Amino acid sequence: MKIVRRLLEEKTKGVWSIAPDQTIAEGLRLMAEHDVGALLVVVEGRLVGIVTERDVVRKALLQGRDPATTPIAEIMTERVLYVRPEQTVEECMALMTDKHLRHLPVLEDGRILGIVSIRDVVADLIAEKSFIIEQLENYIYDIPPYSRV
Repeated sequence: MKIVRRLLEEKTKGVWSIAPDQTIAEGLRLMAEHDVGALLVVVEGRLVGIVTERDVVRKALLQGRDPATTPIAEIMTERVLYVRPEQTVEECMALMTDKHLRHLPVLEDGRILGIVSIRDVVADLIAEKSFIIEQLENYIYDIPPYSRV
């Protein structure tokens, strides 16, 4: 089982963040520029929230808020669920599935180490299962024919 720390090491480096007083429009520009679906909301290096594309649609656009003037603080999720680097990828998947999340920050002693997405987790689990299948197939084909029953 792979742990989150290893998953982060294999990812492209970079955690994109925004301040709570920046506008939704600035957040959308950052998301588009870096091709990400979520930004961590950070104040003085401390995680205070997360904002996702889903938040923008549901909490801003559908409520008629102006993205050019509305601060991120008005639509961000303040109660941020996160994982620790020693947790397994399977634990991430379980949490994401149970809580309907697409992004999980990774924190260690309050320090932001990165963020994992559902895409990262699914890709890793598929790769691991494919590897196991390949190993089992190799094992089966390596058994001498006379020992097969």
